[in-house]
Amino acid sequence: MPEGPWCFQGHRVHCLSRRPERPVGPAILLVHGFGASTDHWRFNIPVLAEHHEVHAIDLLGFGRSAKPVGPSYGGALWRDQLEAYVRERIGRPTVLVGNSLGGYAALAAGAALGEQAAGVALLNAAGPFSDEQAEPRGWGAIARRTIGSALLKSPVLQRLLFENLRRPASVRRTLRQVYIDKTNVDDALVESILRPSRDPGAFGVFRTVFDIPRGQPLDELFAQLQAPLLLLWGIRDPWINAAGRRGAFQRHAPASTTEVVLEAGHCPHDEVPEQVNRAMLEWLAGLPGGGSEPSRP
Repeated sequence: MPEGPWCFQGHRVHCLSRRPERPVGPAILLVHGFGASTDHWRFNIPVLAEHHEVHAIDLLGFGRSAKPVGPSYGGALWRDQLEAYVRERIGRPTVLVGNSLGGYAALAAGAALGEQAAGVALLNAAGPFSDEQAEPRGWGAIARRTIGSALLKSPVLQRLLFENLRRPASVRRTLRQVYIDKTNVDDALVESILRPSRDPGAFGVFRTVFDIPRGQPLDELFAQLQAPLLLLWGIRDPWINAAGRRGAFQRHAPASTTEVVLEAGHCPHDEVPEQVNRAMLEWLAGLPGGGSEPSRP
């Protein structure tokens, strides 16, 4: 796949793009989840790019992108990165597609882009709702939160946790926990997660995880979103309790939201890519201008 250099706030960002000779509909930007990269869209890009202009990006701090010391890693940074990429690199209405952490960033960027967002598709998106940001009640709850937070902020414990998590066996075991069908938990997937963890700045980025601000609540972002929304659920996701979380999304998402439920875990785009690709293409075809050639300035 062709790739080209792009910088955000002076830092190198890894991105990929593929554009057929006569693309139809809006462009597509794919955004990975925590610890993943553009490699996680390995089964989606070739299919989507048969007829659509497709981009994929490594969020700052992940994949092959730079992992600098200094930026405040979190939803606001990644929102701004995606918004800048759409405006500077793509330059036309774009559908933002995100998994897990990347889903939150895609939704936040989609809300910020206004009419430049042609749609947003969330695959088992992370992020809090307003009622989930309330402070814990009672001395017991406060103590548990304080003690747990203090332990996790210990540099020694963070380093031990980091070293354990980036062992090949640990990566494979974690993936097998969140993939219901284990077929695609292969060596290529494991290596795609291990490789960035060997970068000099990887531990520094990992340490910021314990201080990442929760960011703007999902319900507020849904209220700001002007674009069509697709919710794709791997309903057997053990990480975010997808079956229970789905109800909160239904209460807050726009009335016109399209929802697709799949028998899969946290990463349905890689676990059951054929089903996700089919659902994505059907939804894209129904968007305004989804089946026509795009106009360029």
